[in-house]
Amino acid sequence: LQYGIVLDAGSSHTAMFIYKWPADKENDTGVVSEHSMCDVEGPGISSYSSNPPAAGRSLEHCLNQALRDVPKEKHTGTPLYLGATAGMRLLNIADPQLSDTVLRAVAATLKSYPFDFRGAKILSGEEEGVFGWITANYLLENFIKRGWLGEWIQPQKKTLGAMDFGGASTQITFETRDTIENPRNEVMLKLYGQAYKVYTHSFLCYGRDQVLKRLLSKLLQAESYQGTVSHPCWPTGYNKSLLLSSTYDSPCTQKERPSLALNTTVTLVGTGNGNLCTQLVSKLFDFKNCPFSRCSFDGVFQPEVSGNFIAFSAFFYTVDFIQTVMGRRVHLPSDLKDAADTICATSWSELLQKAPKLEKRLPDYCAVSTFVYLLTTKGYSFNDHSFPNIAFQKKAGGTSIGWALGYMLNLTNMIPAEKPSSHKSMLYNYWVILILLFVVTTLTSLVTAICLLRHSKSSII
Repeated sequence: LQYGIVLDAGSSHTAMFIYKWPADKENDTGVVSEHSMCDVEGPGISSYSSNPPAAGRSLEHCLNQALRDVPKEKHTGTPLYLGATAGMRLLNIADPQLSDTVLRAVAATLKSYPFDFRGAKILSGEEEGVFGWITANYLLENFIKRGWLGEWIQPQKKTLGAMDFGGASTQITFETRDTIENPRNEVMLKLYGQAYKVYTHSFLCYGRDQVLKRLLSKLLQAESYQGTVSHPCWPTGYNKSLLLSSTYDSPCTQKERPSLALNTTVTLVGTGNGNLCTQLVSKLFDFKNCPFSRCSFDGVFQPEVSGNFIAFSAFFYTVDFIQTVMGRRVHLPSDLKDAADTICATSWSELLQKAPKLEKRLPDYCAVSTFVYLLTTKGYSFNDHSFPNIAFQKKAGGTSIGWALGYMLNLTNMIPAEKPSSHKSMLYNYWVILILLFVVTTLTSLVTAICLLRHSKSSII
């Protein structure tokens, strides 16, 4: 087996994925699988801007696991990558020098391990979206797969669209035949000899954690930063005091930063009002201004969504909460809206009783469910016909869906541009041998049966 390691340095946390694939198969597909994974303790690496060396040290526990999970004789030949996403993109906007310092500190730790370290970089939002799309379609064998004789087969299946919802950004990526009016949203790919025209867009500041900060900012602004503020998206019975600095420590809320001292404390009191929460969340989007023939929101061009989609990361966790904790199915947009309203109307004590292990995130499910409803319906324009085509999933074939696998496949050139149809793998030879054995065994059995039948007849005579 061959191994590869990717560290997904997200805005709220870092995860390490170890992949494996048979070494004797050239550019095979559907064979790269997740060997193991490890969640790094603590926040994302962008949170260590005041102490960059600690960002590198935070990865050591998972890297030590990799030393155990990857056979020792394979260490030096195992590629190791780190990709940082929207959290580091935000830090890079706020202070490019500081983001470089954090990346250098992380790289120093990664270089100290015996793997084949190939770099730590900040991914663009478009890269994150496209690599997530590649991962999903690769795992589901939508690009190419092997036939039972070992030959390459181009599946007669359309590709899936991919929707990612992280801590600081959200991405939508899908294949389209429509004209993509903004060249920045168009990516042309050639995978296994097939050309794909893909639409992609990444919305920075529309990830789960940044949405919650922006909501608080809108609310505090509307209430003139009073000492006590009612929060319609928090459940009744839930109150919390916050420093203004915890809301205005991000470039996403920088423009709305008040002149008040950031060490000012504000107490928020949950009122659990679904209608008012929807009105508040709606203020995060601009649905009016559109310089193109059609837009999603904030003046961003988007063609009409078509085909099946897979929604992962916080999309999955939000819908999974609705289905498993709240016991509500999500098939149509109205199901999602009703579920969000139900969560908003549920008291803090009831929510705690239903899911005590999720206490840290429980207060925010009303706001996040409402956001997912507005994003998918008013934002991306999914309707009663297209919404049921979204599968909310965490994994495909036992492998986590996200950008990490697509990133590794791209950097290791494991998905060729040309379809490798000129050869059949060793798998073909095995099949030929098996078929010959089957034929020989069958003929032997038939001959034996005929001989036995004749012998029995002659005995009777």
